[in-house]
Amino acid sequence: MAEVVIYTRDFCYYSDAARELLTRKGVAFKDINATGKRDLRAEMIEKANGASTFPQIFIGDTHVGGCDELYALEDAGQLDALLAA
Repeated sequence: MAEVVIYTRDFCYYSDAARELLTRKGVAFKDINATGKRDLRAEMIEKANGASTFPQIFIGDTHVGGCDELYALEDAGQLDALLAA
């Protein structure tokens, strides 16, 4: 299974929703909480090619994007294949 990394922040509905979907699917993921941490936020923005909203999700070498993109992959039936890669 591909490594899953998610950059989140506290009190963020979208971060919570993304974590909930991954947890429901039984996916182990590394949750990097960037709340109040400029260095982690800068790291996220660089990895995400300038995207600065939370969450930012990475599956293996693929930058998925945010919560909406994660759910879109799930709805299209493509998330499991990406996770299995």
